[in-house]
Amino acid sequence: MTVSLVWAQDLAGAIGKANAIPWRVPEDMARFKALTGTGSVIMGRKTWESLPAKFRPLPGRRNVVVTRNRAFDASGAEIVPGVREALDLVGGVASIMGGGEIYAAAMEFATHLRITEIDVFVDAADAFAPEIDTDVWTVVELGGWETSKTGTRYRFVDYQRAAR
Repeated sequence: MTVSLVWAQDLAGAIGKANAIPWRVPEDMARFKALTGTGSVIMGRKTWESLPAKFRPLPGRRNVVVTRNRAFDASGAEIVPGVREALDLVGGVASIMGGGEIYAAAMEFATHLRITEIDVFVDAADAFAPEIDTDVWTVVELGGWETSKTGTRYRFVDYQRAAR
């Protein structure tokens, strides 16, 4: 099983505000596309709804939406009631792409965390990444701080679950 949680966060762990990403870092979006490739992506309903219509479903990938609402319609995606069901559906190889509730529910299944740290603090953020327990997770790659073409500083940090 290979389950990667992929997210970008500010310096306090915020990942969103008002169901949107509160920064613009194209290099992070390019990394997301490279990491998710042509595989399966699992997301919550709010994340699905936050995607621009022209990108739903995310092209070239199997899209799975987790929601308790059995009547929810996500054209081009498969609907499941929970993260475990999503992983069973895709055979246990997937990238989890949010939001906060889905990341929290997926932490127990995760083998890798692929994080972009954004050098900002988001005022009034309302969605947060789960805490990373350093007894469970080991940094396997720590990138240096870079400056986006938008002027925002960022770095990539990759974690791997320590042996169980």
